[in-house]
Amino acid sequence: MVWSLSILDKSPIAEGASAHDALRFTIRLAQRAEALGYQRFWIAEHHGAPGLASSAPEIVVSHLLAHTSRIRVGSGGVMLQHYSPFKVAETFRVLASLAPGRVDLGVGKAPGGLPLTTRALQWFHDKAKKPDFAAQLAELDAFLKWGVPEDHALAGAVALPVPPEAPQRVLLGGSPDSARLAAKHGWDFCYAGHFNGDEANIARSIDAYSRRLSGDTLRDHLGLPRRESRYALAKAQ
Repeated sequence: MVWSLSILDKSPIAEGASAHDALRFTIRLAQRAEALGYQRFWIAEHHGAPGLASSAPEIVVSHLLAHTSRIRVGSGGVMLQHYSPFKVAETFRVLASLAPGRVDLGVGKAPGGLPLTTRALQWFHDKAKKPDFAAQLAELDAFLKWGVPEDHALAGAVALPVPPEAPQRVLLGGSPDSARLAAKHGWDFCYAGHFNGDEANIARSIDAYSRRLSGDTLRDHLGLPRRESRYALAKAQ
């Protein structure tokens, strides 16, 4: 069984360097990854972190697409609780129109920052309501396909442009619940082993995801950090 290798980059700012330096290094790293045959290069989303230059992954993704030619490029991931699902769908449909067949939309549930930056990002949200990630993901999935149902308040809204090939949809998570949610909507699942490397939890998450697949090959839909991949190998065999 052959597994593809990918890179998740946070654009770290080295001591004595600037954000400009960090992003230039990210470009060079993506180009090197492409030359070595890596399949994907993802940019993380982190807010309020002085040592990281990756607060707007969709912008960096666009730049990387323009400076590479084959490797898939995407977000690892967009922290959906802060944003309009409609706007996220529009953004990644534009990216997929710029580089058809090369764009990944990775989406995560975490805030990607501390409480103060989360408040700043959600300043115009209804303060009485907590973000409903499952509902947001369902809306995003709908806008990336045919639009929300007719009984939805936004029925008729269409996320444009329609790209030649849709972005690949990936849910990032570290629990069986996230795995089941990904499978429910037909999204690929990327396990966040750098946050939760508990072996039992990894096994439960892979099992929860694989039970919802419709006879598909597990390895085609599951992403794992290298040290966790042995669990998926065992499950897929």
